[in-house]
Amino acid sequence: MSNTEIQDPVFRRFYSHLNSAAAILQSYDGRIPFAHFIKNYFSQHKKFGSKDRRQISALCYCYFRLGKSYPQLTTEQKLVKGYSLSKTDWPHEWLAFFDSFHLPVEPPDHIFPLTHQLSAGIESDAFIGSHLVQPDLFLRIRSGYNDSVIDKLQAADIPFVLTGDGLRLNNSVRVEDAVRLNQEVVVQDLSSQRVEALLLLYKTIYKNGPAPAVWDCCAASGGKSILANDVLGQIELTVSDIRPSIIANLKRRFQEAGLKNYRALVADATHANPAKQFDLIIADVPCSGSGTWARTPEQLLYFEPDSIDAFVKLQSAITGNAIRYLKPGGYLLYITCSVFEKENEVQINRLQNEGLDLVEQLVLKGYEQKADTMFAALMKAPS
Repeated sequence: MSNTEIQDPVFRRFYSHLNSAAAILQSYDGRIPFAHFIKNYFSQHKKFGSKDRRQISALCYCYFRLGKSYPQLTTEQKLVKGYSLSKTDWPHEWLAFFDSFHLPVEPPDHIFPLTHQLSAGIESDAFIGSHLVQPDLFLRIRSGYNDSVIDKLQAADIPFVLTGDGLRLNNSVRVEDAVRLNQEVVVQDLSSQRVEALLLLYKTIYKNGPAPAVWDCCAASGGKSILANDVLGQIELTVSDIRPSIIANLKRRFQEAGLKNYRALVADATHANPAKQFDLIIADVPCSGSGTWARTPEQLLYFEPDSIDAFVKLQSAITGNAIRYLKPGGYLLYITCSVFEKENEVQINRLQNEGLDLVEQLVLKGYEQKADTMFAALMKAPS
């Protein structure tokens, strides 16, 4: 890199961002999500403008996306290497700039851990490679709002791509400035939206009976409950989560979504007693989140493999308790955002051994669509 190139304001600014990113990484230990950490950091360091914050954050995420590859590199080199791999169409002057860091030409080889434990059907090379790219933002358009949502996004000059009943957008877009979240659209990953296929299958089986009693036993922010309401129509909905703050957020979200007839419980799903039986129980269980690590790539570096067994134990306790409240012939919809067989197929095998029949299971491969990868299965209790 010549002195002239170093004096280029673009590269001078990049060097400044690079130094800031390296300093931030030195103070991060993986104990909290990096999105929370970096937000707090910038709140305490007011000197960074919005463009600076975006670039520094992007550099840090590029670093994480390499996982444990290139242990021989310095933090600065690894930041640049990750950034250089974030796209393929770099101008010549940027390629020359990257060369000045003496980076290895070999591709990263330790991005994702435990590839031998992936669920069946996941193409490991494609899945691993997807972690080098930031996933897109996906919206599910709620019934009756398709035309108005599209008109609003076009009026706001926000680019989008239609994906069935949903939309794909750049992850940096502030959609809340253009459309009404939860009322008109739900922020929901493409694979989460595809869980609709199993809800539609359940609807076909249930046919024209009375409004089904549905328990979302790990409701979190209520996305699956809103989906179930939209797909199944009138339902008798019970939601529960162990965290009071999450239930409070869920109630606000349901108000925005127009969901009024529901019962909300603060309860530990491993031994919750909802005091009734259900036609359908949705168990979107806590998991490793390994199918979403392209969104939270710090997990590629800080994930502890031993924690999988702890998640498996928790999942078994939750589903073991939940199925006690299925009506005879009722259905369990088991969902994870994990790619690990232990959290997916092995759990389904266990539930089959406990007497449930498998109706259908899906490995929802999002890695070729810049989306999350998930697992879902619909199971039936004995009549």
